[in-house]
Amino acid sequence: MRVPPALRCALLVALSLAPPVLAQKQPFTVETLLKIARISDPALSPNGRLVAFTVQSPDLDKNTKPEQIYVVSIDGFAPPRQLTQDGSVNERPRWSPDSRQIYFVSNRGGTQQIWVMDADGGHPRQITHLPTEASGETVSPDGRKLVFLSSVYPDCGADNTCNQLALDRDAKNPVKARVYTSLLFRHWNEWEGKRRQHILSMNVDGSALTDLTPGDRDVPPFSLGGPDDYAISPDSMELAYVTNTDPNLAISTNSDIYVVPIEGGDSKRITTNPGADESPQYSPDGKMLAYRSQVRAGYESDRWRLMVLDRATLRATNLTEGLDRWVGSFTWSPDSTRLFFTVEDRGRTGVQMVQATGGGSRNVISGPSSLDDVQFTSDGRTMIYTAESGSSPAEIFRANSSGGPAIALTHLNDALLSRAQLTPLEEISVEAADYARVSAFVVKPPGFSDTEKYPVIFLIHGGPQGAWGETWTYRWNAQVFAGAGYVVVMPNPRGSTGYGQKFIDDINADWGGKAFDDIMAVVDYVSGLKYVDPDRLAAAGGSYGGYMVNWMLGHTTQFKALVSHDGVFDLRSMAASTEELWFPMWEFKGMPWDNPDLYAKFSPSYFVKDFKTPTLVIHGEQDYRVPLSQALQLFTALQLQHVPSKFLEFPNEGHWVLQPADSAFWYHTVLDWIFQWVSK
Repeated sequence: MRVPPALRCALLVALSLAPPVLAQKQPFTVETLLKIARISDPALSPNGRLVAFTVQSPDLDKNTKPEQIYVVSIDGFAPPRQLTQDGSVNERPRWSPDSRQIYFVSNRGGTQQIWVMDADGGHPRQITHLPTEASGETVSPDGRKLVFLSSVYPDCGADNTCNQLALDRDAKNPVKARVYTSLLFRHWNEWEGKRRQHILSMNVDGSALTDLTPGDRDVPPFSLGGPDDYAISPDSMELAYVTNTDPNLAISTNSDIYVVPIEGGDSKRITTNPGADESPQYSPDGKMLAYRSQVRAGYESDRWRLMVLDRATLRATNLTEGLDRWVGSFTWSPDSTRLFFTVEDRGRTGVQMVQATGGGSRNVISGPSSLDDVQFTSDGRTMIYTAESGSSPAEIFRANSSGGPAIALTHLNDALLSRAQLTPLEEISVEAADYARVSAFVVKPPGFSDTEKYPVIFLIHGGPQGAWGETWTYRWNAQVFAGAGYVVVMPNPRGSTGYGQKFIDDINADWGGKAFDDIMAVVDYVSGLKYVDPDRLAAAGGSYGGYMVNWMLGHTTQFKALVSHDGVFDLRSMAASTEELWFPMWEFKGMPWDNPDLYAKFSPSYFVKDFKTPTLVIHGEQDYRVPLSQALQLFTALQLQHVPSKFLEFPNEGHWVLQPADSAFWYHTVLDWIFQWVSK
């Protein structure tokens, strides 16, 4: 399959994603943000005619985010049609091989189960009836089997009667105590219970239910955050899946790929890399298996490489060793000769292509945007994908290999956003103290004039191995802050992804070092711009961004206000109370008792005597990545130092604020706090 220059040019034009003319529009607010239809998970039908996808539509008044399934014709002549109506969860549309039916996950029956409907939405019927519920369904290529996830009792496996009895027994037990004898006993925002997530298979008529991954393990591991971590072979005989069998999951990133007969049986490990292997995908001809891989054990931010495994010899080939960027999502060409994959580069995510036999990769699509969900029709002539930018939420596009302009298949937010002023991201580059170049993105407020002086909000990203760029987000949305009248600056200091692996690694064991210097170099540069008021600066960040705000508290008085969301305050207690212990063990070369001097050097808690800047502290009570105690310690320190401060705590939120009402309250509280101090 060939992707000619004409297609690339057409895609570049389509991916500009520039907002409409700004005249006579209202500033973009959180209320507008929470009305956006959130498109995700497009699935191209095998016959190449339709795209099914999920739309989440937040309802601020009801504090809900109902999800429904839509379908749109690939010719783009008609608007999308909503197929589901019932239930608040309808997600993961997956086509039958003949394109006549769509399998999906729904809670319309009171529990989350797998359903199927006709391609036009007619005749919906429930397939699974599991007491432990079901999700993540995949249809076998021959159309006879479903593979899906369910959290079962390990001793019960696929025995529904056994699982139901165990559920009833636990529900009736008045003792709700938890007992643990090993790590990892809680993760993100939930405690480990007696059940384990397993991969199950069954016939499409609901018979022959089988547990493919029995045992006391979650499969795939909950720590993985990439694309699907299980796939069915083209001959429908085998399942490839990801799991981690190391004895202590809290200190290991060593996930590997296993295969098992789809009818059940013994599993076989086919990768032995000491780092993480994930996201298996069989080639259409069934001869190869592609996956992503990290080389270094215990480092979740090592470079993601694209690997191909010959199924006959089990020989693995690294296709992207010469590419100093992370491989994101990927897909095979229909003829099994090439792999197309997304790559983040300097705040933009484009698509590259590489031969399955090896060789250099080359750009297919690039531009001021972020792409994902790339899929091809069976003849390779048409590609669909999602595209978004810092000023445009995700929509679904189609492009033809014969050339011509790319076509947006969805326009669900056009009417809403036509009334709001969204401003494009601008990029600046600053020289840091050690002569490294540090990029930052800038969003200017509505009605911007370079003859006026504006207050500035510096947003510090989390990770620390993350980045700002041409992506749309519902948390820390720069357009909302700009709509409130601020110049928004989003620096990408050391540790940021998309600038090469050394740039990422430079933050290891140096959290408050070069990254802080990088950010302050951006602050100094921006303070000198003619349209910036250097006396009205604020900084805000979450997770590592919250850590950096806490570090700033003890190392600069250049800001009038700070906002620390779910931030690390005391590195020693953080390391002993977080769950994924490989993270602090890598970042600080061991636990606090192994390397106390490094923990003391970069812990904001050691600099409390220098705290002076008014600070808003925010935390989710169900955040187990950065536990609530970090915020409690920080707020206590601020109060005892008589620093103006406020504490906002969300009992029902974790590391992220996700509920619509909580999100709106979060934005208003943050903006009110910053205005209180920068307006003086």
